[in-house]
Amino acid sequence: MAETLKDWIAATLGAALTPAQLDVIDESHLHAGHAGARSEGETHFRLDVVSAAFEGKSRVERHRLVNGLLEEGFRRGLHALALRARTPAEAGI
Repeated sequence: MAETLKDWIAATLGAALTPAQLDVIDESHLHAGHAGARSEGETHFRLDVVSAAFEGKSRVERHRLVNGLLEEGFRRGLHALALRARTPAEAGI
């Protein structure tokens, strides 16, 4: 069975960021009929990532880091991310 985009996102971010917390939520069903939506889904995701890799980085730097790691995902059909990127201290972990 082919790996889902959701699983690929989780594996990619898990390997690169060693997150203390990682939630990957497929919200594609909420965007049906919108730009970039596909009937098979896996186009719109909400991510909540808690990682020490974000220490000392601005919000923009954190988003650029995650988007860069997921570049291949955008080629695979990922259209949009809602991203919350926090350090363990910011998440109270």
